[in-house]
Amino acid sequence: MARPLIRLSRFNIASLALGLAFLYLPIVILVIYSFNASQLVTVWGGWSLRWYSEFFNDQAMLSAAAMSLRVAAVSATLATLLGTLAAVALARGERFKGRTLFSGMLYAPLVMPEVITGLSLLLLFVALGAERGFWTVTIAHTTLTMCFVTVIVQSRLSGVDRSLEEAAMDLGCDPVRAFVSVTLPLIAPAIVAGWMLAFTLSLDDLVIASFTTGPGSATLPIRIYSEVRLGVKPEINAICSLIVGSIAILIVAASLATKLSSARGQNAAPM
Repeated sequence: MARPLIRLSRFNIASLALGLAFLYLPIVILVIYSFNASQLVTVWGGWSLRWYSEFFNDQAMLSAAAMSLRVAAVSATLATLLGTLAAVALARGERFKGRTLFSGMLYAPLVMPEVITGLSLLLLFVALGAERGFWTVTIAHTTLTMCFVTVIVQSRLSGVDRSLEEAAMDLGCDPVRAFVSVTLPLIAPAIVAGWMLAFTLSLDDLVIASFTTGPGSATLPIRIYSEVRLGVKPEINAICSLIVGSIAILIVAASLATKLSSARGQNAAPM
C-alpha cells in the first residue's frame, strides 16, 4: 500500500524555517565574517583569507590546536576501547550480578552536569597528587565520552543475531574467535561512529578541560575562551569556522558509518 502524503501547513513550514534559522543562522554569519577583510568583526570590509593566514601564523593558537587534537585522539581511542568492552558486557551478560549498578554508573556522565564531573575529577587528581596536564585532561575526556560510545555500540550489538556467533562456534571457533571473526565486523561501523563522536565531544569540551588542565597544556576551546573575554577578533571567526567544518565532516562520516552498520545487519539477518 502506498503511504499517504503528509501535507505541511504554512504554520509548520514557518515554524521549521524559524527553528532552522535560530540554530544555523549564527553559524552561517560566523563563517561569512571569517572571510571579512576588516579588523572590526561588525564591519564588512570585503572578502579576504587574511584571518586564516593569521591563525596559521599564531604559534599559541597552533599549539593549543595541536594539544586539542592529541587529547581528542587519545581519549577517543581509550573511550572506544573501554566503551566497546562495556557494551559487550551489557549486551552479552544479561544475568551477571551488579549489572544494574554497573549500567547506572556507566551512564551517569550522560545526565551529570559537566561542572560536577570536572570538579570531582579535579578533587581526585589533587588527592592523588597528580600533575595536571595532558594526561589528566585525557583521562577526564575519556570518562566523559566512554558512555556515549557504550550507547552506540550496545544499540548495534542488540540488533546482531546471536545465532551467527553460535553457528561459528558450532564450526569449531571458540567464543573469542567467534566474536572477533563474526560479530566485530558487523559492529565495526558503530565502533567507528562511536570513536568519531568521542573525538568530537573531546575537541569541543571547555568546562571539564578547564578544571583538569595545567600550565602549558591549554586546549583550543580554553584558548579561544580566554581570547574572547578580551574581545572578539576576526581570527576567532576563522578558527571557529575551521572547527565547525571539521566537526561537520566527522558527523557526516559517523552518520554514514551508522547507516552502513544497519544495512549490513539487515543483510546478515536470516530471512
